[in-house]
Amino acid sequence: MKPNIHPDYHKIKVVLTDGTEYWTRSTYGKDGDTLNLDIDPNTHPAWTGGNQQILDRGGRISKFKDKFKGFGM
Repeated sequence: MKPNIHPDYHKIKVVLTDGTEYWTRSTYGKDGDTLNLDIDPNTHPAWTGGNQQILDRGGRISKFKDKFKGFGM
C-alpha cells in the first residue's frame, strides 16, 4: 500500500438530540471534538417508523392507480 493515504482516525464525542453521548472513532474534526447531531435514530421517523404520510403533490400516485386500476384481482 502507498504510505500516507489513509485518513486520520481519532476519537470524537457524539451527542444525540436527547443528550445521550458516546465516544467513537471518526475523521471528523480533531481529536476530542464534539459532534452534535440534529437528527438521530431515536427521534427521526426514518428509523422509528413514525407517522409518515404519502403526499400526492404531482399526481403520480393518482396516475399510477388510474393506469393499473383494472390490473390484478
